[in-house]
Amino acid sequence: MIELISKFVKFSVVGASGLLADFSITWILKEKFKIQKYVASGIGFIIAATTNYILNRIWTFHSSNPKIIHEYSSFLFISIIGLGINTLVLWILVHIFKKHFYLSKLIAIIVTTLWNFTANYLFTFR
Repeated sequence: MIELISKFVKFSVVGASGLLADFSITWILKEKFKIQKYVASGIGFIIAATTNYILNRIWTFHSSNPKIIHEYSSFLFISIIGLGINTLVLWILVHIFKKHFYLSKLIAIIVTTLWNFTANYLFTFR
């Protein structure tokens, strides 16, 4: 149980660094390079997901799986589902339950983190 909690904490730290990378890259591309906001956001998401994969592979899960492309694809697929879950939870809380946007975003991040960790623990890095 302690090992699982340790992995979850590491996963969360990596996720926080990914969030920072995503926002930073998106901002730089949109504001400095004048790239369309949704394109910039997509690039930020992909770069953050890629760095998260690398850090989680090495630090969180200590994976030595030689099938890196398969493992990365699984991680990216789970991340994209997580993005959908995040958006759906945020939308439901704001539009149906009339909750404050940033409180809803925090709840959506928690739900998504639980999804991403569980799915990657059970499938990507088993």
